[in-house]
Formats: sequence, C-alpha cells, structure tokens
Amino acid sequence: MDKFVVHGPCRLSGKVNISGAKNAALAILPATLLVDGSCHIENVPDISDIRAYLEILESLGSKITKISNNEYIIDNSNISSAIASYELTSKFRASYYLLGALIGKFNDVQISLPGGCNLGARPIDQHIKAFEKLGASVEVLRGNVYAKRTTTLKGTSIFFDVVSVGATINAILAATLSDGVTTIENPAKEPHIVDVANFLNSAGAKIKGAGTDIIKITGVNSLKQVSSYSVIPDQIEAGTFMVAATATKGDITINNCIPKHMEPITAKLVEAGAIVEEFETSIRVKMDSVPNPINVKTMPYPGFPTDMQPQISTLATIANGTSVIIENIWESRFQYTDELAKMGADISAHASTAIIKGVKSLYGSPVKCHDLRAGASMIIAGLIADGTTEVYEIQHILRGYENIVDKFTALGAKIEFVPDNSQK
Repeated sequence: MDKFVVHGPCRLSGKVNISGAKNAALAILPATLLVDGSCHIENVPDISDIRAYLEILESLGSKITKISNNEYIIDNSNISSAIASYELTSKFRASYYLLGALIGKFNDVQISLPGGCNLGARPIDQHIKAFEKLGASVEVLRGNVYAKRTTTLKGTSIFFDVVSVGATINAILAATLSDGVTTIENPAKEPHIVDVANFLNSAGAKIKGAGTDIIKITGVNSLKQVSSYSVIPDQIEAGTFMVAATATKGDITINNCIPKHMEPITAKLVEAGAIVEEFETSIRVKMDSVPNPINVKTMPYPGFPTDMQPQISTLATIANGTSVIIENIWESRFQYTDELAKMGADISAHASTAIIKGVKSLYGSPVKCHDLRAGASMIIAGLIADGTTEVYEIQHILRGYENIVDKFTALGAKIEFVPDNSQK
C-alpha cells in the first residue's frame, strides 16, 4: 500500500503557506446549491475530500469549471436530482450538509448515511431535530436519510441539546430560504461556521450572529450568484505546523493564517515553552528547549480543538514530565496512541483520558493512520524520532492536508511518498 517514509530526527525551519480550510470548504460547496446562478470560489484546498464533494455535485447536475487546483466556478442552475448515492456520500462525513442545502430547495431529498473517520458514534439527531422544527419530515431507513416537505420551510426557534458543528451548519443551510425568522440557540461557534454564513450573506442571505451564542436567520426568497468568495485559511493545518515546529525545536513562519483562530493552540504551545510571534496574517513559532508538560482538555471553539488533540499529544511524548490529555468530543480519538507506543512513547489511554510521560526520544517504526488528524501526528512523530518511520493508510491524511509532503520537505524534513508498486 502507499506510504510516507519519514527520516528523523530533523529541525524544521522556513516558511509555509496554509491552504484553505477543509471544514469551511466542505460546507460552502453544498451551500452553493442554494444559489440561483454560479459561484466563483477561491482558496479551495486541493484534497481528496474536496474532489469527492465536487463529484457529488456533478452527479446532482452541477456544472463545475476548474480554474486551478484551488479555484472553481460552480453553476447549479440545472440541478436535476436531490438524491445522493451511498457510493459517493460514504467517503466522508461532511456529505450530510447535502441534507440542509437540498431540503432548503427541494421537496424530497435522499442521501445515504455519510462516512468519514472512525471516531466513534456521530448521531445526526440534532440535524433531524432542526429539519423537523423547520417543517420537514425526516426518516432514517436502511442506511438512507429521507427528508420531505410539503411547503416552504417555516422559520422557527431551534435549541440544540448539545453543541454540534454539523447540525449548526445544516440548520443555517435549511433556514436560509425559509419563510420567516429562525433563531438557533446553543450553536457551535467554529470559524468555519462564520465562513459559511459569510458566504451565504455574500449571495444575499440574511444571517446574523454566526460565531456567537444566538444565530438569527431571516429567510429570503432566493440567493444571487457570487462573483468571488475566498475560503478562510485552515486553522487545523496551521496548528499542525505550529506543533511540528515546537516538537522539532524548529523555527517556522506560518503564512496565510488568522492568528485569532489559533489562540487556543498558541496558548498551549507557549505553556510548552515555544516562542510565538503573531502578525496580521502569519505566526512565527520557535522552540529552543525540551517541551514542558501540558494538560489539555478538548472543547468546542473557542476551546482547544479536538482536531489538534493527536498532534499536541505527540508533542507531549517528549516533554520533560507528565501530561494529561482529556478528550471531551469523540470517544474513540485515542486509537492512535498504540502507534505512538510502538515508537517508544510512554502513553496510557483509557476512556476519555490519556496520561503521557515524556521520554527522551522516540524511535522510528512502521505505524498506521487511524484517522485524518492521527495521521498528521504520525508524521510529526516521525520527524522527531530516531531512524525511519513508515506511515501507512495515508489516504486519511490526504483527505485533509494539501501537498503535505512538499510543504514539510520545503521546511527541511526528509519525507517522501512511496507508492504501492504492487498496484501496477
């Protein structure tokens, strides 16, 4: 199978440009379905999840013009179907945004239950709650989700029982073309939710409060074409390189990022001993010493993001002391700890808590990626380990990191992509 081969240890230095946000782009692409006319989207990350979403849109009837690997014009004037097949939606989790977009525009919608990283149970009950409050009927049957409406969706009040990024975005999508005013209480506040709202507003939607405790959506009859919209930079990719700089005792300037979005990550790296300088659209991270131990609890934004938990845990494996990592979002996020143990990490994970006792160094070993962010942590582990690390099941990494080998190589890493010759 394909693999990354990482030769360590190394010290990263130089500059890296951050790509567009995966999680924002994966919501903005289906949001274009609500628009009458074309949408010109820039700063789209060139990753496998995006390519899969574009394939889904084309299967529904979208006309997609590729300007470059990071820029597309999407014209949904001739959407001919509100049915998305299992073959396409099973590839990644964010395919459920099709529900909110399509039920906002069509009377009958069917999508197969989505796939994605195996991080434990990811129920869509809050999504269904929002759709039903807006006036749709929803049924889950034999692996498919069926959503129907008999009239235009009606504005309503929605209170989420738990903070859910996916349900918040789906509620926004469904309510945008509804009749009346919708208020969403206890919404998620992640930067990519704000980006989706900003995109829709650029098309004529009336959405206020995204990123705050209450979102208010005044439904409109239609959305106009979008001549140009640029996806925000990827918070998690930027954080991954920040951690890599700290772990390798490096000096990296991370360009095309939003320092405000990085604050929960920055705070923990400063605790670990890193020197972090913030500029308008860039961050410099420098590290000169063995990391201090850190205690981390993952929380919804603006707390420490769950998608950075494997990376920060990898940093903790070489800290001067014991770190405690508590995972409050996904119950199966510690699967990767067995891989770090193969590399000499002293790490014990049970339920929602991992205890990590820092060791002097890791050593190279064959490891596999259990999910997207765990895959990134395997690369970081390889960069700080003595010897050669072979990282397998890298399709997870390719779902969310654009040109990751080239970007690390430009910083001084010795990393290469090795294709599976047995496939030829």
